Amino acid sequence: MQYRMERDSIGEIKVPNDKLWGAQTQRSFENFKIGTEKIPAEMVQVFSRLKRAAAQVNMDLSLLDKERGMAIIQACDEINEGKFADNFPLAVWQTGSGTQFNMNMNEVIAHRAGQILQNEGKAIKVHPNDHVNHSQSSNDIFPTALHVMTLTLLKKQLFPAMDEFIVVLDKKAAAFNNIIKIGRTHLMDATPLTLGQEISGWSAIIKRNREIIEQGMEYVHYMAMGGTAVGTGINTHREFAVRVADEVSKVTGENFVTAPNKFQALSSKSELAAVHGLLKALAADLMKIANDVRWLASGPRCGIGEITIPANEPGSSIMPSKVNPTQAEALTMVAAQVMGNDTTIGMAASQGNFQLNVFMPVIAYNMVQSIRLLSDSIISFNHNCVVGIEPNLPRIKEHLEQSLILVTGLVPLIGYDKAAEIGKKAAKENITLKAAALSLGYVSEKDFDFYMNPERLIKPE
Repeated sequence: MQYRMERDSIGEIKVPNDKLWGAQTQRSFENFKIGTEKIPAEMVQVFSRLKRAAAQVNMDLSLLDKERGMAIIQACDEINEGKFADNFPLAVWQTGSGTQFNMNMNEVIAHRAGQILQNEGKAIKVHPNDHVNHSQSSNDIFPTALHVMTLTLLKKQLFPAMDEFIVVLDKKAAAFNNIIKIGRTHLMDATPLTLGQEISGWSAIIKRNREIIEQGMEYVHYMAMGGTAVGTGINTHREFAVRVADEVSKVTGENFVTAPNKFQALSSKSELAAVHGLLKALAADLMKIANDVRWLASGPRCGIGEITIPANEPGSSIMPSKVNPTQAEALTMVAAQVMGNDTTIGMAASQGNFQLNVFMPVIAYNMVQSIRLLSDSIISFNHNCVVGIEPNLPRIKEHLEQSLILVTGLVPLIGYDKAAEIGKKAAKENITLKAAALSLGYVSEKDFDFYMNPERLIKPE
């Protein structure tokens, strides 16, 4: 491998000749060989958008010459398109401010901008700090990137997955709305409902989660950029913060505004902890839906077995014909991972000492992973399981007829105690509720048939 010498304030260091990064990236690459977790590609894209916006604003404020500024913008656009992806190799486990990743971006952009200018016949050098990082600090651009990335991923990845899931659930709810089945509370028999009503509950769960996540997203519209090192805005133009928020809004199509207090924006990560808490809430509800599906499909002959799910792959290496609820299992494992990520983000958000939080790379990694996993698992569960759910009508009918809890329908007529006596008698003597009710003389056959009609028991009177 061919190398070149790069220099920073520490001294000289060898850098692979085929890479665009400089000395600070190389030092981080060599000094933090921890794990396999890298700064997410999503952060690379967002940083390229923020660096582009900063260059444009610096040009507009006459803080950066047009030649360098336009070359920086072109380099940022190329990075955003996915070029030079192998030039961002740094570990999550680095400095907690993300300084080394910021310098990785600065160095790659500066080097590429220099190449662009050279190709145009211009002998102009681009400095990673003086030009690319002008009016910025790692301490304000990294938290800004966290907000922009979170908002973007929620809107472009998670919401479309949730919306498609809702459509399928609504179709299933409508298709199965007249199939009356036994309800269950405490995992025990309860009063009846329709299969459509049950699935409509799942749909409403996803809709409500979408609503609360959308409300929570309002908190990540605020940008820390303009605060620079500690929140005072040292080395920035007085108009930079507002202008860069406007420029980022233009570049992303979202309505970002400058944070009213940069000391809060640099040192607190409560907005991100709150948003991820809403993702944890979604994960908890997805756990519930997936568990409902695998309970209802269990058996299929020796369990509940009231629905069937697609047989996507053999379920056992030793038991022929076995089919398992693999999509539900995958979704519940994702839910567990997201809950763990929430603990990490909550702990990381608590570490804002004085003017800076220094746990930002791990927040970025876990936020990206949670949104990606939730989006992918919802799509997989929807496409490979939910769309293929069908009712097992004989089993549903069998369970409905066997349930003693239907006696609840007689309570308005004869009261709780007498209804309980009927249920206990039917259970003890292994007879039907109707036989027990008639033998006790608490109700006529006509009244029993009227009050015990399952179609009456699935809605208010």
